[in-house]
Amino acid sequence: MGFNYFLIILLFSTITDPFSVDGLGCNWGLQAAHPLQPEIVVQLMKDNGFDKVKLFEADPGAMRALGRSGIQVMVGIPNDMLAGLASSVHAAEDWVQQNVSNYLYVAVGNEPFLKTYNDRFTNVTFPALQNIQAALIKAGLGRDVKPTVPLNADVYQSISGLPSGGDFRPDIHSLMTSIIKFLNDNGAPLTINIYPFLSLHADPNFPFDFAFFDGRATSPLVDGQYTYSNVFDANYDTLISALEKNGFPNVPVIVGEVGWPTDGDPNASRQLARRFNQGLLDRIARGPGSPKRPDRLPDVYFFSLLDEDAKSVEPGRFERHWGIFYFDGAIKYGLDVGPGRRGNLTAAKGVRYLERQWCVMRAEADLGDPGLGPALGMACTYADCTSLGAGSSCAGLDGRGNASYAFNVYYQTMSQQRGACERSS
Repeated sequence: MGFNYFLIILLFSTITDPFSVDGLGCNWGLQAAHPLQPEIVVQLMKDNGFDKVKLFEADPGAMRALGRSGIQVMVGIPNDMLAGLASSVHAAEDWVQQNVSNYLYVAVGNEPFLKTYNDRFTNVTFPALQNIQAALIKAGLGRDVKPTVPLNADVYQSISGLPSGGDFRPDIHSLMTSIIKFLNDNGAPLTINIYPFLSLHADPNFPFDFAFFDGRATSPLVDGQYTYSNVFDANYDTLISALEKNGFPNVPVIVGEVGWPTDGDPNASRQLARRFNQGLLDRIARGPGSPKRPDRLPDVYFFSLLDEDAKSVEPGRFERHWGIFYFDGAIKYGLDVGPGRRGNLTAAKGVRYLERQWCVMRAEADLGDPGLGPALGMACTYADCTSLGAGSSCAGLDGRGNASYAFNVYYQTMSQQRGACERSS
């Protein structure tokens, strides 16, 4: 998502065709109050058929657990390194020498051209990409290790509203064509993050069923010879049109993030997440590709494997609830992720829980106490209260229920420390 600043690299335990669809990919974020042991998460992925994973930081425990798993790994380095890599090819060479010998991709940046970044990474992404490629060549890895740039779908647009009108944003048009030419010249893919949920979230008039893959949309989008029954294909082909329009019809594309949240918004629920994710899985299984690229189905990384209850909610209250599994690896909803697993995900095994005890508001406590509001604010600053928001799963609680929920989630976040509950007495 947009508020992660990362330089990403992709590690493969065995070298495969980099542009073939093989198995399932997922994103594994680590921003949780009580993160699962890495070995448990790796087994969770294996039990559910995920053989590719994207990390947003090079966590030593996660890397050790993944080392002999056979899972293909994409590792993130903070995007704040981009300026240093852009200004010094020697810094890029040092980084490559230390980190890249076993990797297949080096993905420079994570959605660096989001408008919300106010051009923070606009002038350093391409130079960093060039220096990384030069360092790869110097290290003798230029043929085996390919650079890429993960981008948010806001880097392209269509004034006509049709995929055929796709082109890159005017403010970064020249930069985008330079980056894509560089990728194309080096036989490298472009990585794009596509979120149909955000289309629905941002526009109250967006056609609801067009966000999904099950063909319920009553008015498909017709664009010349092509017909679109879902926004994912329409969005993807808008990018393909932009590539074709600028002379790059054959650049390979990877979908680095796609998914649906389960809480924090009226359109974020387990039912809708299942509808979207199952539809995407079925779409991948049956093929073909998009209307404009019917013979090429991109690799897809689901966002995300697990909820992250410590993520920033600046993009929206839903930001902590993208997981296919809850933060503890428990199953949210049934999902057919492959042969032999129809409707049956496998929960995380070996999870250790805190004691079965809770912090609730005393019956005699006064809801009119002037100190209650600040105490609730404190609790929800340090713990995840997003389920209490309007349109969220616990929005219907009364005042006492809201208080108990907030104080209890704070108590659990603080690992049931006695003082954490006494604050809310």
